[in-house]
Amino acid sequence: MTPIRVLVVDDSAFARKVLRESLARSPRLQVVGVARDGLEALEKIAELKPDVVTLDLVMPNLDGLGVLHALPPGGPRVVVVSISDAESALGVEALQSGAVDLVHKPTALATERLYDLGAELTGKVVAAAAAHPRPAAGPVAPLQIARRQGGVRLLVIGTSTGGPAALTQLLPAFPADFPAAVAVALHIPAGYTEALARRLDEICAVRVFEAFPGAELVPGSVAIARGGLHLKIGADGASIRAALDSRPVTAPFCPSVDVLFESAAASLGPAVLGTVLTGMGDDGVEGAGAIRRAGGSVLTEAESSCVVYGMPRAVVEAGQSDGVAPLETLAAEIGRRL
Repeated sequence: MTPIRVLVVDDSAFARKVLRESLARSPRLQVVGVARDGLEALEKIAELKPDVVTLDLVMPNLDGLGVLHALPPGGPRVVVVSISDAESALGVEALQSGAVDLVHKPTALATERLYDLGAELTGKVVAAAAAHPRPAAGPVAPLQIARRQGGVRLLVIGTSTGGPAALTQLLPAFPADFPAAVAVALHIPAGYTEALARRLDEICAVRVFEAFPGAELVPGSVAIARGGLHLKIGADGASIRAALDSRPVTAPFCPSVDVLFESAAASLGPAVLGTVLTGMGDDGVEGAGAIRRAGGSVLTEAESSCVVYGMPRAVVEAGQSDGVAPLETLAAEIGRRL
């Protein structure tokens, strides 16, 4: 198997050393070079043609976002290595700008604790190498809903790798009078969902917020599950409310798409529409089955627009998808099912 060629970009000499040593432990990876800032990174990318770049965001001369914006289509996949909670907004912007994934540093200081991220970083670099660059696409046309066609009260969305960019394209198509509430479960490190919700709220007609205990989910609102906690749905008559819970602790991901979908199906039955976007793994398969058994329906993103066609593929292959559409037409497909 040909090794995955990796370029490490960080302005800290110690961080470069730690990341290089950590990645070199995997026989699947070959660290072909390092760069100290964004300008050197672009030079090394052109010279070495790496498959994956691990990218620090805060650097002199040209920062990580500048590198992302300068990369040509079809360039190397990028895994962001985030500095601290204080830069969570930068990490979210990087994910929205095309970074495949994000690894949160355990410390902003040059200490041995940086070795703690070795296994996670290696796994995400290997996964990033297999990811597809999202095809260039213009904005999705705003969704026009002339009248309420069905009984859908809640749209639940599950996504993982590539999810922030997918949500950034999909949610702005929803009008302010979107006739259903929306709840989203996204695999992202704790500490980043508030920044993501804030950035999405700025560009969307619907209200986007990080879910909090007891939040009422109303038409025209989007609740993003808080990183590190499951988002569960409860219904009491006309009211739909959010609950946050660390259980089940056995779920492979937290927040879990399955947990969100299953709780929505149990609370609202056929009034739920599920949608599974780009992502790695099979989180969402059990939840999609629960929605369909309760009388709801499930849509999946087409392979052609997925960064990683893992989660949607798993739902389709399990026979739990009622329709498939690329991201640019998915909003219209959702609208037809409301």
